[in-house]
Amino acid sequence: MRLALATINPTVGDVAGNAALLRAAVASAHAAIADIILLPELALCGYPPKDLLAREGFVESCEQAAKGIAADAPRGITIVFGLPLRIAKGPNAGACANSLIVARDGVITDRYDKQLLPTYDVFDEDRYFEPGDQSVALDVPTRDGSVRVGLTICEDLWMGEDAGFATRYKGHADPVEQLTARGAKVILSASASPFVLGKGQKHRDILAGHAKRHKVAVASVNQLGANDELIFDGHRYLFAPDGSLAAAGSLFDDALLVVDVDASGVVRSRQSHRDTEKEGEEKKTTGAGASSSPSHRLTVSPSHSAPDAAHLHHALVLGVRDYLRKTGFKQAILGLSGGIDSALTAAIAVAAIGEQNVTGYALPGPYSSEHSITDALAVAKTLGMRCDVVPIAKPMHGFRDAIDHQFASMGTTTLGEKLPDLTEENLQSRIRGTLLMAISNRTGAIVLTTGNKSEMAVGYCTLYGDMNGGLAVLSDVTKHWVYALSRFINANYKSLPGLTHCTAPPIPESTLTKPPSAELRPNQTDQDSLPPYDVLDEILARSIERHQSPATIARETGFDRALVQKIARMIDLAEYKRRQAAMGLKVTTVAFGTGRRMPIAQRTVR
Repeated sequence: MRLALATINPTVGDVAGNAALLRAAVASAHAAIADIILLPELALCGYPPKDLLAREGFVESCEQAAKGIAADAPRGITIVFGLPLRIAKGPNAGACANSLIVARDGVITDRYDKQLLPTYDVFDEDRYFEPGDQSVALDVPTRDGSVRVGLTICEDLWMGEDAGFATRYKGHADPVEQLTARGAKVILSASASPFVLGKGQKHRDILAGHAKRHKVAVASVNQLGANDELIFDGHRYLFAPDGSLAAAGSLFDDALLVVDVDASGVVRSRQSHRDTEKEGEEKKTTGAGASSSPSHRLTVSPSHSAPDAAHLHHALVLGVRDYLRKTGFKQAILGLSGGIDSALTAAIAVAAIGEQNVTGYALPGPYSSEHSITDALAVAKTLGMRCDVVPIAKPMHGFRDAIDHQFASMGTTTLGEKLPDLTEENLQSRIRGTLLMAISNRTGAIVLTTGNKSEMAVGYCTLYGDMNGGLAVLSDVTKHWVYALSRFINANYKSLPGLTHCTAPPIPESTLTKPPSAELRPNQTDQDSLPPYDVLDEILARSIERHQSPATIARETGFDRALVQKIARMIDLAEYKRRQAAMGLKVTTVAFGTGRRMPIAQRTVR
């Protein structure tokens, strides 16, 4: 059996556009002489569709489009892809299922409904779907006979193990075990699993475990691209019955992967070039089209084992590119402070949409250092993007004229009467945010916010100031990763798509080495009010991602208990800010967003 593993980058809700992507993938698989093609979970509507599933006619439009794809598909190839479908009969008739359909020779022949529905973190599938209760195994016709194939969808294979929620399915039957009991020799998994640093290896271990335990081939295809805060790596994997990785496509691309598997589930070795040419001649004789290209042959890609920094870079670039593309933005602007966060955000934006479409604004205030301007202009020059300098001294004077008499009448100090207090510090940030939003209004460019996860966690950010914008690129990237990713980009820019035009490392060494500072008062550094970032980030990771108490964190790390409790309290107090923040790209197990639901008004003992 020749199996084609194909990922697509769907736009949620664009049924017609996604159907066109599906049709193109099927055509490519047919040209590669595939017997069957597997595409991602909910590929026809995009994942996650959320409340679009409740919109009148939406699910029905998906079903109609699926029938059209089946009717128009080339003959002789079996097609498997995901979409939402109504349940036709039984106690749940009329409800929606997360389904796969199987089509061949113009008709839909089979249907499988996902059995395990994740409802944790960013997943809310119990809200939208009813679980299936039947396994589906089918015989796929091939040139040499048939191969028995079993169908699964995402969580049916992960069973919560990849995200630490395995207990959710304790006592539930293993869908793979059900399929092997029905004689399946190849397990197909259509997936839409969001990217998280480190999760790829967990997925590969789980897939390998199923293959080895049940002595079957296991193939998985993941959605590609980004939809809102979620990013998908588009993985294509095939594991042999002994648990070894037999074939893999590159992450973060949509190249078709074609693999030969025999009736017992054994992955066949790559065919010779002569065999490929022979097949091409046979297809030309029968009018079926050209032979598959060599790039479609069996291959093991090294990209899945690349360092985490490489995966993080590709994910963030894809997240920015797709969010802008799918929401209609062509250009982006950001404040360039001369600091590392804005420099990294600029480098990601340039890699995503091109240097001609990104503009930076240096917005020096009364306490800005000279190097803040020179470093901002340096990073812009190296990236090839425009950067304008817009001083905020005059707006500051205007605000003082407008409000100082009010402060005086209240019996409080006026602005600038003593060293900048919090009011004046925040005012500077809000002036900058207002100017960026004004430029955004006039130009139609989206404002990219530059704050990182470490700052967002403890509220080291200003509402209606540096938090202004439409997309928070680094809001799930801690300061540790900001530095690591910046150094990775500097070391590899000559080979990174979108940055090869740079003539020097994009992020100036002075930006990497100077102490981080908001520069809102004289000689200010982040460590005036925060512990060193290596300490802070360890506390944050344990508190936010591992849900540890201050007592446990202090005991396991040796950090001062009072410091840990202070940071935990800061995290809680800043929740109201994060609730009003721009949407951010999720790259860790727990991001600030839809997957973390904390009350604002609360009084938890920490």
